[in-house]
This record gives sequence, C-alpha cells and structure tokens, in this order.
Amino acid sequence: MCDMIDSQSAEKISRMKKLRRTLSESFGRIALKKEDSSFDEICVTKMSTRNCQGMDSVIKPLDTIPEDKKVRVQRTQSSFDPFEKPANQVKRVHSENNACINFKTSSAGKESPKVRRHSSPSSPTSPKFGKADSYEKLEKLGEGSYATVYKGKSKVNGKLVALKVIRLQEEEGTPFTAIREASLLKGLKHANIVLLHDIIHTKETLTLVFEYVHTDLCQYMDKHPGGLHPENVKLFLFQLLRGLSYIHQRYILHRDLKPQNLLISDTGELKLADFGLARAKSVPSHTYSNEVVTLWYRPPDVLLGSTEYSTCLDMWGVGCIFVEMIQGVAAFPGMKDIQDQLERIFLVLGTPNEDTWPGVHSLPHFKPERFTQYSPKNLRQAWNKLSYVNHAEDLASKLLQCFPKNRLSAQAAQSHEYFSDLPPRLWELTDMSSIFTVPNVRLQPETGESMRAFGKNNSYGKSVSNSKH
Repeated sequence: MCDMIDSQSAEKISRMKKLRRTLSESFGRIALKKEDSSFDEICVTKMSTRNCQGMDSVIKPLDTIPEDKKVRVQRTQSSFDPFEKPANQVKRVHSENNACINFKTSSAGKESPKVRRHSSPSSPTSPKFGKADSYEKLEKLGEGSYATVYKGKSKVNGKLVALKVIRLQEEEGTPFTAIREASLLKGLKHANIVLLHDIIHTKETLTLVFEYVHTDLCQYMDKHPGGLHPENVKLFLFQLLRGLSYIHQRYILHRDLKPQNLLISDTGELKLADFGLARAKSVPSHTYSNEVVTLWYRPPDVLLGSTEYSTCLDMWGVGCIFVEMIQGVAAFPGMKDIQDQLERIFLVLGTPNEDTWPGVHSLPHFKPERFTQYSPKNLRQAWNKLSYVNHAEDLASKLLQCFPKNRLSAQAAQSHEYFSDLPPRLWELTDMSSIFTVPNVRLQPETGESMRAFGKNNSYGKSVSNSKH
C-alpha cells in the first residue's frame, strides 16, 4: 500500500516538475519577446530623434503650446531678431513641444521617406541635410543673448543660407520662440515668406537654416532716406499683403510686423520673417498676450490692453509701414512709453470715444481723463507725401483705423484702387510665384529725389520741399 502511494506521489511530483519547466520556458519566451520589443522601441526612438533633425521633420503644432506659457520678446534691429532672451523657456528633454523628442515615424523601423530623399546616395560621408557639418559659416551677421545669426553656405547644394544658431542651456532648454517659429514656418510655403530650409538639433544648439536674403526693409530705407520711389513702395506693399493674406487665411497672426522683419532680396522680393511671436489663431478665439508688436507698430487697441484680437492686429502694422515707406520717417515714433505712443496716434486720428470706437471705455488702460482730446485730421496733414500718390491717402486711412474692426483686411487691401495700375496677372500668381515673374514688373532705381520728382509730375500731388522730419 505504501509502495502504491509512493509511486503515485512520485508520478505527481514528476508531472509538477514537467509543468514547472513548461511554464518557466513559456515565461522565458515572453520575457525575451518583451525585451526584444523594448529594444525595437529604443531603436525606433533613436532613429526618430536622428531623423527629426532633417529638413522635413515633423514639429508639434503650435496649438499644443499651453496658453500660460506665451511670452513676449523684445526685438532689436536684426532681420531675424534673435537677440532678446524670452522670459519663459521650455525644458529641452522633457517638454512635449520639443520637436525631436516627440517626432514619431509612421511605421516602426522605417525611415521617413521625406527625410530619406535628402540623403546623398553617393557615400555615407557625403553632406546631408539635418547635419551641422553640412553648412559652412562664412561670416557673423549678428549676435544676442541667446542666438547668433551667420551667413553660411550649404555643402549639399552650394546655396547661401542664414544660420540662426540658438544656444541651449541644459537647465533652461529650447527657447519657446524658436519652437514656435520652426513649428509655423515648416508649414508655410509662399514666395513672400522666408523659407526654412533645415533644422539641426544637437545637445548644445538648435539651428534654423533659412534662405539667405541680403537685407531688410529697415536697412533699405536707411540706405534711401526721404521716402522710397512710389512704384517701389507699391510693389513692396503688394508683396507684404500677399504674404499676410496667405498666413491670415490659415488663421496665423504674425504679431511682430516692422521693417526689420521684412527681408528684401537683391531682386526686390519682400519676405515676411521672424515668426517667433506668431500665433495660430484657433476658433473659438482665445485671449492672447497684449505684450506683442514693437511699440511704434503696435495698434491702439493692444496699447490700451486689449487681448482679444485677430488679423486686424497685423493690418495696423501694414498701415504704419506703408506711411513710413512713402514719408521716409516712422508714422508714430513714440519716444517715451505707451502713453506717449497713444498720444501720437490720437493727435492724428483723434481721441476715441464710444461713438467712434464702440467698447473703448471697457479696455483696461483707457482712462479718458489721461488723454488730450484731439479731433481727427486728414492723413496728408501729418504725412504730406501721401498726397503725391493717387489713392495712397485713402488706403492708409483704411488701414490706420483705431477701431480694429474697421481696418481693411490683407485680401481686401490688395483690391484697393491704389493698386489698379499694376498688371492683372499679379492677382493670378500661384503662392510660390514671385511677382517679378510677370513681365515689366521690376523695381525702379532709388535716386533720393524720386518722391520729389514724382510730386511735381503727378496730377494728384503738388510740389513741396523734401525736408527731413
């Protein structure tokens, strides 16, 4: 009896041992698969991080940027304005807005075809897009607290480029404006918007590689003081409106329009640049920071504390730039503070009230007793050269409206009578076509006396001295 029991016990023990071995092997295979899977994920992540440095890498859309992290950046006299460090920055490694960390390939283990097409087939050591050694620095164009801009040359195709090298601090991470600028520009393809060629991300720097444009409107006007040639003003303004209409139709506000941010190529092509303060305007409207736009080009509604604005914000800047190109001096050059800036605006356009500007009394910084009561004037009284050019004063007056909703849109402004003598083909161009592809469209020589001569010969204008103000 005992032998029978021992035999049964031994058999049970044997079966249990076999079951344990089977389970052990099963768990071992599962663990091995899991380890392999983790390894694959690591490989894909590393590949993604490398590929995101390429020209067509995917960057987090701007709408993912939290509202509470919006910052203001003061601009300096640079085409790309990298020179002021934002108050808030984003951790480079852990931020959801870091393009490289969050880049994801469409299928695991496969290289993105857009990134792959930029790789040179000749040899593994050939220059490639997305690599720091693919560009040669030729000269420094400017330097600031968190970025340096260089003129450079691509070793891939030999073209000149502008290298905006943003220094990354381990504790502070990638400047928010850089993420914002790269995020927006990757999706904007237009002849009148500066082209972002490439993005290079290393441990120490983030480099934005732009097409090289040799000057900006500020430098151009400094070189040709006293007002630009009227025909050149018209072509510059038309291009500015083309670029703005393009981004506004995509619900993007530039928010920092000024001559320094309008690049001018050697052929006269104008390009919108520096999208560090730009915002994608979602629907329904969010409340945005009122600390935007350089003071001279900041609209009165923003100066008075309004944070609910739309594309009309940019259109005020267009009006200021238009007047400055014609007159040769800034339209509203405030020298002290916001109060002084508003006084200069009201001196020309009149001090607003509820009749001329519904809702003005509800704005945070509007205190009627603080402002001198001015009556509105004709714009030619403030800027006499507007009267030299047919329909220029009317267009300027429709852009420089204190009440935001009264300002002309970019699209409507292109149809203004001021542009009626331009070739009709300009309105039929595709987004990436330059206006200078149209026959007989070209810049006129700037002689320094062009505006005065134009005034003598123009039936609408009258001759006056070209004095400096």
